[in-house]
Amino acid sequence: MKTLVKTFTAAALIAISTFAMAAEGPGSKSAKANVNLSTADLALDHYVTVTTEGESAGVEQLFAEDFNQKIQASNAQSHSREAVIKSLKKQKGEKLNCTVSTDIIEESGDYMVAKVTLKFENFTKTDLVTLVREGNEWKVSKSINSYK
Repeated sequence: MKTLVKTFTAAALIAISTFAMAAEGPGSKSAKANVNLSTADLALDHYVTVTTEGESAGVEQLFAEDFNQKIQASNAQSHSREAVIKSLKKQKGEKLNCTVSTDIIEESGDYMVAKVTLKFENFTKTDLVTLVREGNEWKVSKSINSYK
């Protein structure tokens, strides 16, 4: 099982590196575009679009200032807001070949916890996403990823 997790982690890192090499140059105006994040559902939909379809518009607007991402694997990793945004911007236009499903685990007036499942041919990525209301917008404050 540990070997399998290491293999998937290595594959994910290779994919991220590949996307980084195909990245658009600096000065992209689409990344600065404002996106409607007035509801938790809109913010969750935009998060899924950003992470699976290479959308870069509003990517900085989507994440809370204290956002962090954790990847649960044999060598657990943690990524800052800046690192995740940089990686997502480099993936602009890259669509993942997977089936996506979302389930709302818990929701209130000020926060939502959702489970985003990405089923690839040989493995599944589960992403527990926490969204919070900041003023009139919803933002992603935490992401915890695991692979099977």
